[in-house]
Amino acid sequence: MPDTSERANLIEQVRQQLSMVIDPEMGRSVVDMGLIYRIEADRVGDMHISMTTTTKGCPASTFLKEAIRACAASVAGVKSVEVELTYDPPWNPSMMTP
Repeated sequence: MPDTSERANLIEQVRQQLSMVIDPEMGRSVVDMGLIYRIEADRVGDMHISMTTTTKGCPASTFLKEAIRACAASVAGVKSVEVELTYDPPWNPSMMTP
């Protein structure tokens, strides 16, 4: 990924792919719910995704992290995926898309 526009395109492809990951409690995609805080790509296609869950200790957090990692890794050009779980800032319903 030598240039910024190619990285931006890769990030957008990953974001679109993550729309397929559905939160099992809410029945909506993690993207629509606002659970994906940040997606970054370096020059070689290594991805870093920062995400949250609706509550600390969410029983679905391990499932969601793995689903997000696998989904992002399926995008052409992605070499590796690191998923970080954070609660800063805490999620709230206003983060959901209408």
